[in-house]
Order: sequence, then C-alpha cells, then structure tokens
Amino acid sequence: MSKPAFLVVDTIGPWCACAVKAGDQIVMRAEEIGRGHAEALAPMVEDCLSEAGVSPQSLTRIGVNVGPGGFAGTRVGVAFARGLALSTGAKALGVSNLDALALRTDPKGERTVMAIHDARRGDLVWRLYTHGRPVTDICHGNAHDAQDEMEAFGGLYLTGSGAALVGADPSHFDPAPPLRELLQLTEAAPDDAPSPSPLYARPPDAKLPGGHTPA
Repeated sequence: MSKPAFLVVDTIGPWCACAVKAGDQIVMRAEEIGRGHAEALAPMVEDCLSEAGVSPQSLTRIGVNVGPGGFAGTRVGVAFARGLALSTGAKALGVSNLDALALRTDPKGERTVMAIHDARRGDLVWRLYTHGRPVTDICHGNAHDAQDEMEAFGGLYLTGSGAALVGADPSHFDPAPPLRELLQLTEAAPDDAPSPSPLYARPPDAKLPGGHTPA
C-alpha cells in the first residue's frame, strides 16, 4: 500500500509557497513574490509534486494556510485547495497561521506562546497557547489590548508579524512560511475537519454589487 501524500499551500502574505510530504520525503518551494499568487501557485505546486514523484490523484489531504493574512492572497490559496481537492478526491482543510507559528516556536509543547499577526492600521490578531494547545479564542485588538493579555499570562514567548509591536525583537521572527508546521497540522487534523474558509483579520474592504461582503 502506498503511503499517504499531503500537499500544503501558503499564499497569505508576500510569499507563494507549497510543500509535499510523501512518506519520509518532504519537498518545499517558497518564493517572496509580493503579488501574483494566482499565476504563480499552480506551476509551483506542479513542480513540487513532480520532484516528489507524487501525482495529484494520489494526494490524501490538501492543507491551506487560511490566515489571518492578506485578503487577496488568502482567497487564492483557499480557492486553489478547494478546487484541487474537488478534482482529485483529496480532503481539503484549513490551518490557521497562528497555530502553525505557535507550533514552529514551541515544537515540543513546553512553553506558553503568543502568536500575533499585524493586521495593519494599528490592529492585531493573536492567540495564546500552552503546552502546544490553544488556551484562548482568536482575539482582535490593538497593542495595548495585547499587552494587557500578555501581563495576565506572563512568561510568554512571542512570535508572528505583530510581535515587534508589543516589544519583541523583530530579528527573532522568521518571516518565511511555516511549511513543515502546516504539513504537520494537516496530517494531524481530524477526519471531520471542515472545508477551508479564509480567516480574515477584519472584514474585507471590497464589496460585491449590492454591498455584499465576499465570502
């Protein structure tokens, strides 16, 4: 019996990235492109699958970073994962960027971690984790709100694009997509995990005709 094969994609920020795991083999691609994820993602995934010797039809799960992150890029990744899953029969599921960053910061589950996303305009999105498990809901607020929560917990390790805004040394944050962690969380997700949906930092500015907010 062939071993399960997993694909993850990450387009929530300036990077376009993907990774494939088949057995003990992991093949990764990541390029900081700024914009143009819709054009770059499919060829990158095709190249990654080819190097891994994995056909799209042999994929078991397709994980996608659902954010929080950029509006357009996040939608590209989610739509791609859904579409590829529909055509291959693989299961598509979403992984929060905050969860992946917390896992990268604390792979052994020994710390209390606060993963913080800089949503711009003075807004932050964060979540706290202890021993590898989330202990708060996803929270929204400004730097003062985040600092208040930090003081309530104490002894935190900070990670994420917003960590520097609450006093962390920005050199401690790795801006590259957490591909290995996305693979790990995709593989470990329950069988009944829901189909991926974007996790926006705020409601999108764009409106559809009639004033409706895009899903």
